[in-house]
Amino acid sequence: MSLHKECVSGVKHEGTAEGNIVKMGNWDVYVALPKGDYPKDKAILFFTDVFGVQLINNQLMADDFAKNGFQVYMPDYFKGDPIPEDALTNPDRKFDRESWMKNHNADTAWPAVREVMESLKGKGITGFGAVGFCFGAPFVMTLAQENAIKAGVFTHPSRLKVPDDLNTLLEKSSVPVLFNTCEVDQAFPIESQAKADELLGDGKYKPGYLRTYWKGCTHGFAVRGDISKPEIKAGKEGAFKATAEFFMVNV
Repeated sequence: MSLHKECVSGVKHEGTAEGNIVKMGNWDVYVALPKGDYPKDKAILFFTDVFGVQLINNQLMADDFAKNGFQVYMPDYFKGDPIPEDALTNPDRKFDRESWMKNHNADTAWPAVREVMESLKGKGITGFGAVGFCFGAPFVMTLAQENAIKAGVFTHPSRLKVPDDLNTLLEKSSVPVLFNTCEVDQAFPIESQAKADELLGDGKYKPGYLRTYWKGCTHGFAVRGDISKPEIKAGKEGAFKATAEFFMVNV
């Protein structure tokens, strides 16, 4: 695993979180619930970037999904130790990324994903949608390959194995997928986007494949983008809208 500059930079957004962090087994989970009535057997799993559930940007987006009628669960798979928030605005901050990455990887995070899902199943949830941003994308990919979710969304994903993950999806999955991509993205570059289109597009992936592309945006735009810039604001809002509508249809 490597962290590109765009993985640990961006803009902190303004707002007040409306959800709460609750304990589910051994894990803290940010939970956002709709205000009115909502289907109790459906939920969205929100897998964060390296800034984790503590970043207000992630909390606000989870709240926005809840405002669209979904209960949302965002597990803290970093156990309270995400990339420090001030790395967003201070790229020269002295921070031992290598040590952090050794302590936080797929092996350390997967138990949170699995255990939270099992806990939610115990509460009667049978239909899951999952969205993964950056670090969170591979969890969505594996769950889709296992047919453990009803819809999977990858937004400026990182750590995907292209073309291997896409071929496994083709071979094993019945889960519709959406990729939200952008113009400048070292983690999921134009070449990987084109490969996804080649393998999954034009009806080749029968469950359903969609990809949005946001010109003028860079990796991280949907979570940490500078929304004072029109193209980035359009990308952030457009990717969110595409994701919410995708879940409404498929979950």
